[in-house]
Amino acid sequence: MENLLRLEKVSYSYYDNLPALSEVSLKVNDGDHVAIVGANGSGKSTLLQIMGGLRHPVAGRFLFQGTEVTERSLREREFLRLFRESVGYVFQDSDVQLFCPTGLDELLYGPLQLGMSEEEGMQRALEVMRMLNIEHLKDRPSYMLSGGEKKKVAIGSILTMNPKVLLFDEPTNGLDPRTQVFLVELMLALNEAGKTIVLATHDLGLVAELGADVVVLSEDHRIEKTGSAEEILGDQNLLLNVNLIHEHVHFHGKTKHAHLHSHYLFHKH
Repeated sequence: MENLLRLEKVSYSYYDNLPALSEVSLKVNDGDHVAIVGANGSGKSTLLQIMGGLRHPVAGRFLFQGTEVTERSLREREFLRLFRESVGYVFQDSDVQLFCPTGLDELLYGPLQLGMSEEEGMQRALEVMRMLNIEHLKDRPSYMLSGGEKKKVAIGSILTMNPKVLLFDEPTNGLDPRTQVFLVELMLALNEAGKTIVLATHDLGLVAELGADVVVLSEDHRIEKTGSAEEILGDQNLLLNVNLIHEHVHFHGKTKHAHLHSHYLFHKH
C-alpha cells in the first residue's frame, strides 16, 4: 500500500544555520491518527508545515501519494489542485487563517477557489456550519469572534474542501475547556469517519484523550521514539529526556521530596 504521506530523511533549518529538523523519516497511511509531540522548539510546527506544503525540506524528500512535494511540483496545476484539496491545514493562530469579510465567506473561499459552483459551495458551507453549530456566525467578521469561535470557523473553512488529511498545529492552545472538549470530540469523529489526522502538540493530556499513535521529537530535532499513546505516556524516562515532564524538588523542613511534574493535565478515566 502506498503511503499517503512519507518523509525521507527530511532536514530543515532557518536562515541556513538554525536547525529545526534533522533527518526525520515518517510514514502516514490513509486513516491514521498521529500526534507529533516534543518540547517547544523541537520542530513540531516545522514538520507539520512541511507536511502541509508550506515549507520545503533543505535535505531529504516529502512525498504525497508517491509524488514528491516541491515548489516545482506545486506549480503543476493538476498536482497543486490534488494536494490542496486533499490536505487541510489548521493553524495554531486562527487570526493567521481568517481573512474574509464574514464567517460564511471564510467557508466559501476554499470550495470556490477549487472551482466548485457557488450553489454547491454554499450548500457545503451551510452543511459544515450546521455540523459545527456555528450558523449564528455566518454574518460576523473575525474581529467580532471569540478565540473558540475563530477556531471553529477556521476548521470549518478547511472542512468545506473535504480533505483526506487534516493537519492541526497546537489545536487546543488558548481555548476554553468547553471548546477543547469540542475539538477533541471533533477530531475523534473525523478520524472515525475515515479522515487522516495529524496534530502537533506538547499537551500530553490531549494525547491521552485522543489515544493517537505518537511521534516524539527530541530537542536536537530528531525522532526520539514512535509508539502508541499508552506506551509513550508510560515511559517517564523518555518524557524526562525530551523535556515534556520534569522532576520537581521541594522540602518539608529538612526532608527533601522529589516527584515528576508536567505542565499539562493528565486525564484518567
